[in-house]
Amino acid sequence: MQYILIADDNHDITDVLSTYTKKEGYEPVVAYDGEEALRLFEHYNPAAVLLDVMMPKEDGYEVCRKIRAKSNVPVILITARGEDFERIMGLDIGADDYIVKPFSPSEVMARIRAVLRRMTRTEKDIKSGNTITISNLIINLDEYTLHIGEKKVSLTKKEIETMWTLVKNPNKVFTRDNLLDSLWGFDYFGDSRTVDSHIKRLRAKLDKVEHPNWEIKTIWGVGYKFEVEE
Repeated sequence: MQYILIADDNHDITDVLSTYTKKEGYEPVVAYDGEEALRLFEHYNPAAVLLDVMMPKEDGYEVCRKIRAKSNVPVILITARGEDFERIMGLDIGADDYIVKPFSPSEVMARIRAVLRRMTRTEKDIKSGNTITISNLIINLDEYTLHIGEKKVSLTKKEIETMWTLVKNPNKVFTRDNLLDSLWGFDYFGDSRTVDSHIKRLRAKLDKVEHPNWEIKTIWGVGYKFEVEE
């Protein structure tokens, strides 16, 4: 039996999401505050986590940080507010998706299916080869680490996955929709601004270390590619 952890202090929301997760063939595990969410996460090792941002004791951002420090399980944040800075903050601490209330329960289930598909693709990548080395760049998907030369660059889970996707396909142009589908599993739900903000933060971290032989290049009006000098 696979579990879905649902953490929200609103009983109406947890009841509805529990009903829908059961229809999807999962067993819901419900927490009503951040501390309880962390305890249940440790006990049940869920396949995915639905995490309300505004919860008692520990908020969703802090819970997400603590989960991400020990696990790559998909985390979807749920909030009553949808400002860009909050969405970016959620993704930057390692959330896989971000849903704004009010929402359709069927949309939430679609997003769970999407992030689990993406997780399956990532696991296949790990099994087929867990390290990519190009020039002075080394990415290890087993350890979720990236080095430029001898320097380890501190990146989020999503940033490592972005680099893995781009670097595995050098000089291939990815549209924003390609990246949304590959990295977030958004499909229809994607927002291209998420990709642009994400790439901007990723570049800022990478550019702290010299890498003259490669770059993430913007293809205006299309998307991005990992460009390597011959």
